[in-house]
Amino acid sequence: MDKQSTVVFRNVGQLYFPQTKVECHYSLSSDHQWSSSDWIGIFEMGWSSVKQYYTYTWVLVPEGYTEGTTVDFCALFQASYLPRPSTVEYQFVYVDKMGEVRARSRPFTFCAPKPLDELETLKEEQEEEGEEELLLVIPRAQLLQSRLEECLKKQADLQRALDAAKKEAENEKEDCKKARMDWECEREAMKAEITELRDNLRHDREMLKNMEGKHKDVKYDQENLNSELSKLMTEKAESQQQIKDLEDDIRVLTDREKEGNNELERLKERVKRMSSQMKHDEEKRKSLQVENEAALAELRGLQDRVETSEHIAENLRRELRELGTRQGNTHAELHQARLQVAQLTLLLSEENLVLREERANWALEREAYKHAAESEKKKLQDLSCEVQRKEEWLQEERTEREKLEVELGEEKDYNKVLLRELQELKASLRKIQKERDKEQLNKRDLVSYIHQLEQRLETVPETRSNIAVSTCISSDSSSEDDNDESSACEDSPASDTKDEKRQDCETRADERKELILKDLVNPILSDLADAPMW
Repeated sequence: MDKQSTVVFRNVGQLYFPQTKVECHYSLSSDHQWSSSDWIGIFEMGWSSVKQYYTYTWVLVPEGYTEGTTVDFCALFQASYLPRPSTVEYQFVYVDKMGEVRARSRPFTFCAPKPLDELETLKEEQEEEGEEELLLVIPRAQLLQSRLEECLKKQADLQRALDAAKKEAENEKEDCKKARMDWECEREAMKAEITELRDNLRHDREMLKNMEGKHKDVKYDQENLNSELSKLMTEKAESQQQIKDLEDDIRVLTDREKEGNNELERLKERVKRMSSQMKHDEEKRKSLQVENEAALAELRGLQDRVETSEHIAENLRRELRELGTRQGNTHAELHQARLQVAQLTLLLSEENLVLREERANWALEREAYKHAAESEKKKLQDLSCEVQRKEEWLQEERTEREKLEVELGEEKDYNKVLLRELQELKASLRKIQKERDKEQLNKRDLVSYIHQLEQRLETVPETRSNIAVSTCISSDSSSEDDNDESSACEDSPASDTKDEKRQDCETRADERKELILKDLVNPILSDLADAPMW
């Protein structure tokens, strides 16, 4: 069975002369796959196998032939291989390399030329002048065959030219159709792109309006933050000034504390001197065995006073201990406050840097936004690239805005924490100031109480010394009465002895005063020794 015909035989005659070569014209379509193994055979009609060919020749193609194109060519059968003249019908058969039949021609016969009545005479032109013309006698069939061949060649040339023209016209038509289709596609694509760009432009304008509104909100928030930051800076300056004032107060307190310590040292030395004097008075008191009942009552009163002073000294010692602990706590709290203030200053400087960077970034972004908007107005052809760039930029803006919102929230929370800490610091500083004022009052009370004790201690020995002096004077007067008669002539030596006795009595009174002071001051010194120093 023949497959779909991809080869067509053209200009096949009804008669062929075996004395001349036979040309077989054929056309190969664009769907045909040519191979050098393709061949064309002359088969007797009624053949049943491709092996029953009479003769064959290989199929040739013109130079420059490319597969997938239509081409016209011819195959030659030499006269020596042609069948003899007869009434048997033959046909051309195209067989491919696989042995399959691709095309068949109409039937034709081979016949011999007729006798002389079929001859024609031709004149042969001579090249040189003066020579006689020659007459040629050839068979009419040969003449007709040669003319037929010439006509077939012309026809083949014309057919090739016509096919080329048709092919060129078809190619041009296809090119025009493709160009028109491409133009239509481009036009539709441009329309779609223009609509999309218009939508994107409208969307971008809306987004820009929204961004401008949000930018205004962010600017307003930034102004509020700047005002809050300025307030915080002022509060920070005030807190720093307060801290400086507190440091000055602390220096003053430390100086006062040093002065109090020095004063306590002086009091201790004074108490030591008084204790030594009291020891001396005690020794003199032991040497003296006479004591007055009034002196005993006074001693008892003094002992009661000493007991009360011991209780007071105990209370004072307890208060001094509490003051020492409070002072340690105040030192620690002041150190922590200094550290917190240093951290606050660092954080505020970092926040200032961040705000400056954000302002610079906002200015740069505004400039870039203006430049992008102007470029969008000027260059409509590059709008798609600009829109994509705008989308990316808008996405970055969203992320940065979200970051800014988060940072603003964090800064607000941090500012609230700072305000709370500053308030707590102010409250603690006020509390410390109150405690210091209380300490100052307690110190003043203590100093005044110590002065009162010193005054009391000084008044008691004076009374005792006066009593002793009076006893000495009375004894001296009695001795003077006994010796008046014997010493009437010795007035000047007696007066000298009176002065000496009076001095002796005064020294004894001083010794008793020292002893009494020793008894009063020894427990106070022991309590002060047990109390912690500032």
